[in-house]
Amino acid sequence: MMDQMNAAASLEPRAKATLVLRGESFTVSSESGTLSEQLAAMREKSMVILKGYITKHNAPNDVPDESIEGSSDEEGEALAKNPLKKSRKQR
Repeated sequence: MMDQMNAAASLEPRAKATLVLRGESFTVSSESGTLSEQLAAMREKSMVILKGYITKHNAPNDVPDESIEGSSDEEGEALAKNPLKKSRKQR
């Protein structure tokens, strides 16, 4: 029985994964350690691949600087004329 466990530990990776992101394929595997250690290492490698993919393919969102209604200018001017005052509690 001990020979079977030693043989299993020395075999090829027990955990492999392939990430397919919009036609791009990434293979992730880990070759050493227990199964849980291999899975933890694969998780880290997968997160690095995913972060790189998102960074590479992320398109900036077209967000206008001001609202379309134009009310932000009026609100900003009103705040500049009448700044908010903090109330003080008297004892």
